[in-house]
Amino acid sequence: MPLLVKGGRVVDPASGTDEALDLLIEGGRVARRGRGLAAPKGAEVLDARGLVVAPGFIDMHVHFREPGQEYKEDIESGTRAAASGGFTSVACMANTDPVNDTSSVTERILKRAREVGAARVHPIGAVSMGLKGEALTEMAEQLAAGAVAFSDDGVPVRTAALMRAALDYAGMLGAPILDHAEDRSLSQGKVMHEGKVSTLLGLSGNPAASEDICVFRDIRLAELMRARVHILHLSSRGAVELIRQARKRGVRVSGEATPHHFTLTHEAIQGFNAAAKMAPPLREEEDRQALLEGLRDGTIEVIASDHAPHYEAELQVEFDEVPFGVVGLETAVPLALDRLHHAGVLTLPQLISKFTAGPAKVLGLKLGTLAEGAPGDVTLLDPGREFVVDPEGFESRGRNTPFGGWKLRGCAVATVVNGEIRMNRIAGPMQIFAGERVA
Repeated sequence: MPLLVKGGRVVDPASGTDEALDLLIEGGRVARRGRGLAAPKGAEVLDARGLVVAPGFIDMHVHFREPGQEYKEDIESGTRAAASGGFTSVACMANTDPVNDTSSVTERILKRAREVGAARVHPIGAVSMGLKGEALTEMAEQLAAGAVAFSDDGVPVRTAALMRAALDYAGMLGAPILDHAEDRSLSQGKVMHEGKVSTLLGLSGNPAASEDICVFRDIRLAELMRARVHILHLSSRGAVELIRQARKRGVRVSGEATPHHFTLTHEAIQGFNAAAKMAPPLREEEDRQALLEGLRDGTIEVIASDHAPHYEAELQVEFDEVPFGVVGLETAVPLALDRLHHAGVLTLPQLISKFTAGPAKVLGLKLGTLAEGAPGDVTLLDPGREFVVDPEGFESRGRNTPFGGWKLRGCAVATVVNGEIRMNRIAGPMQIFAGERVA
């Protein structure tokens, strides 16, 4: 049925829109934008008065554990977490079991997403077979099956020669390489950032140089091959500056920041806090400030969650053995609103662009805008709504977060995918719908 989103502040950076408008979605697409639009017969109406109406948010960096480790997270629970957090689209990394290194695995993921998904799912294909860093995958076949980009995230592409070949192949296909930048000869076996906190705790440290060296390598290779590379989960000030200078030279490089990296530092590890153990590690205040400046000046075009759920029993071990990663789909938008927008780092249009036009551009998706004729994907925000993060209330199966108990200001209150309401908490308890609108 038609959907009328009425009375909100429409903020669409891709089309330069920031004004009070109604939005009519018909046939899964934005049909009209204007003031005082009347609801067609039989239309559903979303009252958006006092809310911000944005293009559907895209999280271009999540780890769903299906296939292979559904007990951690499957596509159903993962997309419910996405909808709860305000995302209408997610791009899921290839480090599943089996690895998404063939067209058949890509097709399997998309089939499951059609059956149970509360958000769009865009698979990321592996760069190398089995993520082993030895032989390239058949990227063309994966792309034809529905993959949108390629990454060995979880591990770096092992050699410069393989990365060069990957950039060449993906470049011919018009697809980006999403780069986990880490020199493992420096970082292997290290459990946190190398600095004063690691020294005080007696823990092995991963230096920022590990990231910087690999970012430099892959920017130079992208420049050589005239290909596109996107640097995932930036954590070091050196890497931010390398991207800034490369972009000035015209290199086709982009980058992303995660909420945990622009919010926390290695000080969060004090007391052996396993909830703050992640890869790349939380670094120093100077690194965090560099991420904020990169977001502010446009060097960093994307905010992504790097959502990485783990089973509770896996976390009840010695610190050295705790797996890296945190869940983030349900805290990314509130943290960005609270710590970036309300803190004066980003304007609301700038923040929305990092979740919409930015990732859509990197992945080549025809999403991230509310222009007439665009897909009917919408995220509604209440920038002033306050709440306390309660991991026990997450839709995700993962509870591994350092943000439990934090009081945040601002969150998503509704999502619309292809003209259908998938999450709604505007006026009451949250409701989430998936697939055929079945709760």
